[in-house]
Amino acid sequence: MTIRATNQPRVRVVPLRPLPAPAGPAPAREPLWRDLVGGVLRSERQAQGRTLKDVADAARISMPYLSEVERGRKEASSEVLAAAAQALGLSLAEVLALAQGELTSLSAARSRSTGRPGRPAGPGAGAGAMDTVRLAA
Repeated sequence: MTIRATNQPRVRVVPLRPLPAPAGPAPAREPLWRDLVGGVLRSERQAQGRTLKDVADAARISMPYLSEVERGRKEASSEVLAAAAQALGLSLAEVLALAQGELTSLSAARSRSTGRPGRPAGPGAGAGAMDTVRLAA
């Protein structure tokens, strides 16, 4: 027996077991903001019939990075989002409002499918409160 082997305490390793799967369908994953914003940028670009390269060049960002942002793989800075929005002829506020509208739609659909009512948007939110989006630029 070596000195190293005798000085080390015996440790019993217990492997972690996965949690049992819950009964019924898996709960829907909450959408990530980067997925929503990326989707808005992609759909706006495609609606304009523009290529990824065209928009990336106009925004002065790399084409691979813009692709990653559109696919929700990268969390873009506000400067990158503003540049991409401007390259598409939109303001940052317009892009964010479109993403917010998508989030509202997804949340409403999720509430209907789970049978749980949606949460109010905030103080004073009630029926119709989500119909108007006001953003300060």
